[in-house]
Amino acid sequence: MSGIGLIIAFVIAIVVMIVAISKYHLHPFIALMGISLILAIVVGIPLTTIPTMVGAGFSGTFSSIGIVIILGALVGTILEKTGGALKLAEMVVRLVGRKHPDIAVELMGWVVSIPVFCDSGFVILDPIRRALQKKTGFSSVTLTVALSAGLYTSHVFIPPTPGPIAAANTIGVGEHLLLVMGIGALVSIPCLIAAYFYASYIGKKVKTVEDEASSSSDEYEKLLKSFGDLPSGFWALAPILLPIIAMALGSISSMAGWTGAMATFLAFIGTPVIALTIGVIFGVILLAMRKGMGDFYKLVDDTLRTVGPILFVTAAGGVLGKVISEAGFVGYMQQHAAVLAKVGIFFPFLVSAILKTAQGSSTVALTTTAGIMGSIADGGSMMNLLGLNTPLAGVLTVMAIAAGAMTVSHANDSYFWVVTKFGEIDMEDGYRTQSAMTGIMGVVGIIFTFILSLILL
Repeated sequence: MSGIGLIIAFVIAIVVMIVAISKYHLHPFIALMGISLILAIVVGIPLTTIPTMVGAGFSGTFSSIGIVIILGALVGTILEKTGGALKLAEMVVRLVGRKHPDIAVELMGWVVSIPVFCDSGFVILDPIRRALQKKTGFSSVTLTVALSAGLYTSHVFIPPTPGPIAAANTIGVGEHLLLVMGIGALVSIPCLIAAYFYASYIGKKVKTVEDEASSSSDEYEKLLKSFGDLPSGFWALAPILLPIIAMALGSISSMAGWTGAMATFLAFIGTPVIALTIGVIFGVILLAMRKGMGDFYKLVDDTLRTVGPILFVTAAGGVLGKVISEAGFVGYMQQHAAVLAKVGIFFPFLVSAILKTAQGSSTVALTTTAGIMGSIADGGSMMNLLGLNTPLAGVLTVMAIAAGAMTVSHANDSYFWVVTKFGEIDMEDGYRTQSAMTGIMGVVGIIFTFILSLILL
């Protein structure tokens, strides 16, 4: 299948999946796997290749994010059981005040996700979000959406995350990476503001188990007393901060092109799996200091029970993304690029948004769209066809692609499942929260980018 038929099949598949889960309460894992298999057959993928493709989509997601989720969740469990999460919440509230925990988590996420993948960042910071919710009684949904927004914004707009770096290099502005970072930070501002207001709005409409079990001030104080003296700020921060520092150093080393033994070491500790392993080690040290090692086996077991469903649903979303990717969707976009090019700076946004919605990965949307656009140095590229042939135009094109790569996060995106499952938001509300929020941010991002293009180009 190709052309319009492919697009129609994709839209129908997504609608059927949403209805099956939200209305008929089919488990997301079964719905995703079933829709993926049916869609693969309908679009004409050879039957002999479907099993291998399904396995690749499933295992690919596990290998890229599975261990990260497990280690990050284990750090979170340890912090919750030792009082470290409560200590962090106390520190954040003391810094920003009790009335603005949503701003605190949004900005925290935005800073953390500059060097760290948003999936990893959410898992790492979720214990602080939970503790802040208990401390302030603030809407759990508002805090979840605000944290997700902060992480997601810098993930797509600001190097050294791989997506914007790869896009900048392909477009031909890799040597202007500081400019990409600066413009990316600038475009982030209206996106963060829009997400803040939407998080405040949707938090009044959607409630979760956390909201229903929200503690009163007295109950929170009792919880604090049950831990006795809380851990020090350093030991509460170490399991979270050290992995972030390790990943940041690895990203800086890669971006700067360092070589030698030190660069190799930084690249090693900068990988999310190793960085989070460091976090787990310091978490275990904290647990030992709190005389809780007798509970370590149970903590690990409870963590695995908690993240198991998240991992399987996330991997099933990876299968759907793989099916759509292999169905020829990218090729179809490339064939019709000349028609879409008439919309100017909105063209890379539209291509990226379509690819993001279709296959789930923001990084893939960024890199694939950049490949379609080509380099400013190539006279026959889409960049030159659109008249976007200067370094500044190239940087703004990266921003347009990044805005599209936000639009939208839904069931075939691993980040969607990380946010909704850790935030205890069901799938139907996940579309009202995570998907709607990413759509709003993407539209705000491209509008602001367009305004910048009118001023700067």
